[in-house]
Amino acid sequence: MKKISLLLLPLYVTTSLYASELETLYSLYTQKQYAKACHLGLKIFNRYKKNSKFLMLYGFSCLRSDYIDRLAVPMTGLRHTKTERANASYFATIILQKKLLYHALLDNVDITHLRLPKTDYILSEVFDMYTRKEYKKVDDKYYFNSKKRPQMLYVLYCEYGKGAPKMVIEERLDNHLLKKHRYW
Repeated sequence: MKKISLLLLPLYVTTSLYASELETLYSLYTQKQYAKACHLGLKIFNRYKKNSKFLMLYGFSCLRSDYIDRLAVPMTGLRHTKTERANASYFATIILQKKLLYHALLDNVDITHLRLPKTDYILSEVFDMYTRKEYKKVDDKYYFNSKKRPQMLYVLYCEYGKGAPKMVIEERLDNHLLKKHRYW
């Protein structure tokens, strides 16, 4: 009898640890600590890669912390329900918009003929206005007036330094910088 109890103990502890990881991930997300949640999701991904709730929570954590490239991994596992497929499509749209906009800015490729689904993510709004040429260009920066919030201005440009160039979107309210999104 003692052998059975001792053999079950690691299973119980492991299960408890895993449940604790998911609780921590959810807690970080609800506390809007999206970057920490995204990093934790990456760390524990292999244990939960078949858990759709985990995949969606991980994906949205990475999205809200601007780790766009990490959306590709959870996206591939979201396929069993209508909600999962909708979220996978949402992630795919944002990844594609990021890649196309980055390509257009760095390589001077014309993407104005493209029309992709719209999302509520800032990159999507900027992508849509860019492809419709709804901007003012000054030097190498593009200025967009938000359609959703008229007092909001987005500034799109490339930042060069160490490593690969980064695409930057600044959110400005009454000419005060609120947030800077960096993508590569």
